[in-house]
Amino acid sequence: MATSKGLPRDTFAKLSPHPFLLANLQPPAPANAARSNGRAPNEARIPNVNASSLTHANGSAVVRTGDTTVICGVRAETLLASDIPNFRTAANLDDENGKPSSELKDYDLLVPNIELATGCAPQFLPGVPPTTLAQTLSTRVYSLLHSSNLVDPDDLRIWYTRPAEKAEVEGDDGDNKMDEDEVEEKSEGERVVMAYWVLYIDIFFISFDGNPFDIAWAAILAALRDTTIPIARWDADREMVVCSRESPKPLTLYGFPIACTAGVFTGKETTDRPAAGKFWTLVDPDRLEESLCDEEVTAVVDRSEGETKVLAISKHGGTVLQPQLIREFVGVAERRWEQFYKAMA
Repeated sequence: MATSKGLPRDTFAKLSPHPFLLANLQPPAPANAARSNGRAPNEARIPNVNASSLTHANGSAVVRTGDTTVICGVRAETLLASDIPNFRTAANLDDENGKPSSELKDYDLLVPNIELATGCAPQFLPGVPPTTLAQTLSTRVYSLLHSSNLVDPDDLRIWYTRPAEKAEVEGDDGDNKMDEDEVEEKSEGERVVMAYWVLYIDIFFISFDGNPFDIAWAAILAALRDTTIPIARWDADREMVVCSRESPKPLTLYGFPIACTAGVFTGKETTDRPAAGKFWTLVDPDRLEESLCDEEVTAVVDRSEGETKVLAISKHGGTVLQPQLIREFVGVAERRWEQFYKAMA
């Protein structure tokens, strides 16, 4: 019986990762091109979402795609308006043109934090300082949280209506007397914001196998959809916020934005790769593919209202993807949106 003298797949992948992936994408006829993980170039990993995973959090979710698993927890804490150095009363309400208030960003009411040092991968050992990747991911999700206008600022406001002030009317005898029929109301009770809810969004990677931004954002979205906030009011006598655990209210979220990332793999294993050379766009790349791709594109789309809204497109490195190819990639992002929408339904 003849035995194969070739290297095992795992050994081949470790010794020569680029030729290994290229051999899978350019198989001999009549086999179809497939990545080393068995997926087609435009095929993403199926997401699995489990909400309400943490009992001690206001909202939580576990999201898994392939061998990448993330858990996200949302904690709500109160912040007094008097403790905000740059607090502006005029910023409490949306402007007359319907433009959302800038409170969420100005007062840092949404605080995401991504933790990779959990032993989720060999390069992310527990106890080490935050890596550059973790800080970059935190910045990207922070930016998307605000640019997408996902959270309604009014959900985080804690209101208080001040008592109406009344003016005394001067009587005929010159004394100040209160005549109920002639009392003038100076105001009808001003409604002001006395405090805010601050949402601390913690994302922990349990296992890591590439494409961290897409799954981190999906975990944030799933956790926010699961988040409920206690009913809160301002107690003027005690000058403090009083909360009730009965009938907590869910957050009002606008839209259903989903991120889709792809890496560009070129056929030549050189630093100077011509744009005219052959390349493959690998949707939802794993850790091996990310290390071999010099170019990356991410599209954030929302189809919750029927039509596709492109909220953001970002591209890093390389010159292969031209505007036309990026526009075609939006169609791939639409299919990715459908997958996550079904997983969170």
